Amino acid sequence: MKSNNLIYVIEDEEDLGQLMCRALENFRYQVRYFTNGVDALTAAPKDNPDICIVDLNLPDMDGLELVKQFDSQHRGVIIVSGRDDLTDRVLGLEFGADDYVTKPFEPRELVARVQSLLRRLQRSVEAETVVAKKAEFSGWVFRPDSLELSYQAQDKQSLSRAEGDMLLSLLKHPFQILSRDQLLGDNCTPYDRSIDVRMSRLRKKLESSGDGNELIKTVYGAGYMLTTAVVWS
Repeated sequence: MKSNNLIYVIEDEEDLGQLMCRALENFRYQVRYFTNGVDALTAAPKDNPDICIVDLNLPDMDGLELVKQFDSQHRGVIIVSGRDDLTDRVLGLEFGADDYVTKPFEPRELVARVQSLLRRLQRSVEAETVVAKKAEFSGWVFRPDSLELSYQAQDKQSLSRAEGDMLLSLLKHPFQILSRDQLLGDNCTPYDRSIDVRMSRLRKKLESSGDGNELIKTVYGAGYMLTTAVVWS
C-alpha cells in the first residue's frame, strides 16, 4: 500500500530525476516528476504535495525563486544541487528550504531526509493544532482532556495516557498510515515493541462496544491506520 504522502521531484537531469523517483517509490511514496519549475508550480495547488525536492539549476526559472514560492504555499522543501558553496546553502535555507543535499548523493540518503522532514512537519502541525474538546467517530466519543472514551454516550471507560496519546494521533490523521515511530513519538527506542501491547489494549476497548468493524487496521511493514472519519467539536 502506497503512502498518502505526495513528493514532487523537480530536476532537469532526467536520469537523476528518474533515479530519485524510483528510490522514493521503492519506499511507497507517491511521486510526480517535473523537468521544469513552471509545470510544478501550476500543478501544486491541485495536488497539494507534502514535500518538493528542487534542483537549483532549472531551465526555465531560478531554483531559489521556486523554493521561495513553495515555502509561501507552506510546503516542505528539500534542495538538491551541485553547488556546495556555503553562500548557496545559506541562501537556500533563507529562501525557505528545510534541507539542502549536495550532488552527488546516495538515493537512500535522500529518502532518509524525506522521512525526517515528514516527521518534523507532522510534529509542527500537531504542535500548532488546537485540541478540540472531543472527537466523534463511528459512534465513539473521545475526550483528550480527560482521556474518557465512550460509545453512544454509554459504556464510559478511561484510557491510559499512552493509549490516549496513541488514539489522539490516529484521530488527527484518519485514513493515513502512521508508523510505530510516529505513534510512539519521543518515547520511541530502537525495536520498541511496546506499541503492539498498547495497540492490543486499545483495540479491545474499542471492540467492547460498537458494530464490530475494524477501526484500527494493521498495515504490515508500515504501521497502523484509522479507517473511519472523525468529527472534532
